[in-house]
Amino acid sequence: MDFSYPKAKNIIQSGQPSRSAFMVATLRAAHQIVDHPVVFDDPLALSILGSDLEAQIRTDPSKFNTAFSKILRASMAVRSRFTEDALSTAIEAGVTQYVVLGAGLDTFAYRHQETNLHVFEVDHPSTQTWKRELLQASSIAVPKSLTYVPADFEKTTLAEVLNKAGCRMDLPIFFSWLGVTLYLSHDAIFHILKLVASCPKGSAIAFDYGVTPTLLNARERMGIEHFAKKYAEQGEPWISYFDPVLLAQELETVGFTQLNDMGADELKQRYLNNRKDGLSIGGGTRIMLAHV
Repeated sequence: MDFSYPKAKNIIQSGQPSRSAFMVATLRAAHQIVDHPVVFDDPLALSILGSDLEAQIRTDPSKFNTAFSKILRASMAVRSRFTEDALSTAIEAGVTQYVVLGAGLDTFAYRHQETNLHVFEVDHPSTQTWKRELLQASSIAVPKSLTYVPADFEKTTLAEVLNKAGCRMDLPIFFSWLGVTLYLSHDAIFHILKLVASCPKGSAIAFDYGVTPTLLNARERMGIEHFAKKYAEQGEPWISYFDPVLLAQELETVGFTQLNDMGADELKQRYLNNRKDGLSIGGGTRIMLAHV
């Protein structure tokens, strides 16, 4: 994939928006036209990227059907579908607050304008500036139910910025945290997980994570090494990996009471079963749903 990396007008003053956020959004957009049926239906995935990039994707979708790109695209679609399915269950149970950690170009709030759910998008200020310019350029309305929360996960206390943004920490919250933990230190990851675990009963978090490479087979390790090297060269190195057994123990220690750790086989059975296009995910794909 070599599509040009779009830049917002004012980014120079505050740093660059996340390249990984751009890549994820581009794969999510390609999924809408390359894969049939879609696993994750997002009618704004293409338009939020702007007319030029949307045209590039529609003109040459074959760029997203290399072996590695196809696996990545499937993983992005599956993790988003899993998370929004879990969110729907939480809403049915009465949750009225949704915090999207590392929101990137996530479009949930803009696809659900008429809702009683208050959405808080937490991300680096540069990425949020870039996103808001893309939204304006694409004429995508920002709903009143959405609050932007600028933060740096390595430097900012999440509880403080959420409180300041109006998030009720005394009420249940559903958190999503996709495509982020790989880039953070273990301490930074568990700083946030401890906060979630301290939230009222009924709260939960869905997050994906990297599996310790030595636990994967040779083909899976090769894939991890390929992408890790690519992102390191772009200045976004992968830092943290987990043994699923040890991660579960740590999560229980900090206070989570119910864990649903979905591996590749379970996710394929749920979302990719009986497909005729060969869309699949790598064995290192894992998503954790942890309940308070």
